Amino acid sequence: MVRIRLRRMGAKKQPTYRIVVTEITSPRDGRFIENLGHFNPRTDPETLVVKQERAAYWLSVGAQPSEAVARLLRRSGLLDENNKPIPFVAAEVVEEATAEVVEVVEEIVEEVAEVVA
Repeated sequence: MVRIRLRRMGAKKQPTYRIVVTEITSPRDGRFIENLGHFNPRTDPETLVVKQERAAYWLSVGAQPSEAVARLLRRSGLLDENNKPIPFVAAEVVEEATAEVVEVVEEIVEEVAEVVA
């Protein structure tokens, strides 16, 4: 079974964490499949960087987040309050769709201007 969890990094008494995908049987700081981002609780405000596309992919194929990672993914907008994945749409797809909508609206405005004139 695959799990998304935190991997401790940093010096003694100065923890930072990586968000990794790993087998459930691997040790906390052992081998991992993929690095999804990092979390630093020592900065003000806390630093959280998540590769949203990859995290959404792993959630879609059944990877289970740990409790701490589920909290972080909720904060980044990938999970709802019941720990269910929220459908993720890449920024490129949104930009393409927005450009298409703008073109269609411009065409409609031109047609309306011709009818009115």
